[in-house]
Parts: sequence; structure tokens; C-alpha cells
Amino acid sequence: LQTHVLDEEKLLDIIEQDFDTEHSSGGIVADYHACELFPERWFDMVIVLRVDTHVLFDRLLQRGYAENKRNQNVQCEIMRVVVDE
Repeated sequence: LQTHVLDEEKLLDIIEQDFDTEHSSGGIVADYHACELFPERWFDMVIVLRVDTHVLFDRLLQRGYAENKRNQNVQCEIMRVVVDE
């Protein structure tokens, strides 16, 4: 894989205090590529941004993504993976 491995438990432990409603006034925006990682109670609204697959493919090509990674991203966009989550 051409990616970093995320320690999800460590990430959640670190940012949990930011999302804790007892210690936060809200107004937090979280930007991530999937939603199953975070507890639903942290969010009042989820916005999913989509892009035409041709635009996505060209963008990933310009960024130097490997062919298998480009194909995986385009397939996920076609199948609406994040929208369905």
C-alpha cells in the first residue's frame, strides 16, 4: 500500500475531548474520508462532497496516485460508498 497506517484508537482518544459536549461549545468541523470511525453522537450533520469520476481520475493522476489506488477511489465514488455509510 502507498499509505500510512492510522492508529484509530489513538486518534479517537486524542480528539474525543474536543467533541465532548461538556467541555466544548460545538461548532467543530471534521474532515475525513469515511464515517464509520467516529461515534454518531459526535455529529449533528454530515455533508458528503462528491465529484464526477472523470474529474476524480484526472485529479488523482495529477497527484501521482498509483493505478490501483486511482481505480479504487473511482470505484468507491461510482458505488457511493461514503454516501451509503
